[in-house]
Amino acid sequence: MCGVNPIVDDLLARGLVHDSTDLDALSSRLDAGPLTLYYGCDPSADSLHAGNLIGLLILRRFADAGHRPIALVGGATGMIGDPGGRSEERNLLDEATLAHNVAGIGAQVDGIVGSVATVVNNLDWTKDISALEFLRDVGKHVTVNQMLAKESIKSRVSSDHGISYTEFSYMLLQANDYWWLHANEACELQIGGSDQWGNIVAGVDLIRRRSDGVAHAFTWPLITRSDGEKFGKSAAGAVWLSAERTSPYAFFQYWMNADDGDVERFLLQLTLLSLDEVSAVAAEHEADPGRRTAQRRLAQELTGLIHGADAAAAAAEASAILFGADPANAGVRAFETVATEVRTVGFDPGETVVDALLATGLAGSRSEARRHLAGGAVRINGERADEDRRLDVRDLRHDRFVLLRKGKKSYALLDAEKDRLPS
Repeated sequence: MCGVNPIVDDLLARGLVHDSTDLDALSSRLDAGPLTLYYGCDPSADSLHAGNLIGLLILRRFADAGHRPIALVGGATGMIGDPGGRSEERNLLDEATLAHNVAGIGAQVDGIVGSVATVVNNLDWTKDISALEFLRDVGKHVTVNQMLAKESIKSRVSSDHGISYTEFSYMLLQANDYWWLHANEACELQIGGSDQWGNIVAGVDLIRRRSDGVAHAFTWPLITRSDGEKFGKSAAGAVWLSAERTSPYAFFQYWMNADDGDVERFLLQLTLLSLDEVSAVAAEHEADPGRRTAQRRLAQELTGLIHGADAAAAAAEASAILFGADPANAGVRAFETVATEVRTVGFDPGETVVDALLATGLAGSRSEARRHLAGGAVRINGERADEDRRLDVRDLRHDRFVLLRKGKKSYALLDAEKDRLPS
């Protein structure tokens, strides 16, 4: 390969190219000037997930290099469902649910890629196409032999569940999307995960056959979890980009728990850090893995990118508090973050620590609470509590919070702004 464009070279160095049409030709096209590219998002939920991060960040990398990114939200294809990587049919969504999901995803695209990104919905150009028009303009250019040769189709045809004609047609709908964007938005590049390769090259072929045009494509290796499962909405413990589905603290903590063997790859592929910066972080981590320097940087970069710098800082502080750090200097946002993760009840001035332990569920009875106190297992704002200790407003942090800890890992919070409900 010769004359590789800098952005292609960077993607290769990050391990973000799995399959491609012709990287030399793509590099030459990128050298010639700005290019329009697109990435498709499945709208089967109102939030994207960690598996979508690579696609959105590649759009961001191209945008930062002066190219025009398009995020396609599949309002039409979402009604059908992609058979790739699945053994059963998807549940079909109604139009109102899809519209809600499309709006949520569009906001996330804007937040990660930036306002330079154009968000389109393929329902806009698909809903009015008749069956006869679709068969004439798309279906006649693709043979059944080609479709059956695709692994995503082949595996479903041979499975016990088989495949419906509805999902069988998904490849044609996605191919038509690329053709439509090529014809109407001058789009010349489609990107996606490696499980989308068959669908993507079907679009490249359709553009060549129907318009005699040149189109490019590449895919990246699917990002997988440490257990080998790919990130996705159907995977247990999916990591969502929405704060309502996965809290910023839980999001931060997920990346803090990344395996040492994965963390450098995640830094390369899921952050905007330069190659040199990643190398420096990896070297520092290797010198003392116990400090988890690489995981901490990964969690900070990703949480800041998705939820903002303030949320990332609060999640880091909350994480430190819940792993035993002194809460004395923690900010109010950190305590608010802790409140979303542990049992939180109202503050009752003058109550005993025994009462507080019962109210928060850290003890099941007064005798149990006294045993914990006698054994020195209870901390109030990080300080050991005696059995006869009472709480007053001087214990409030930021005039609002009191942090209770039993043992090393059991926490609860008292919040002066909450009403104390009967236990």
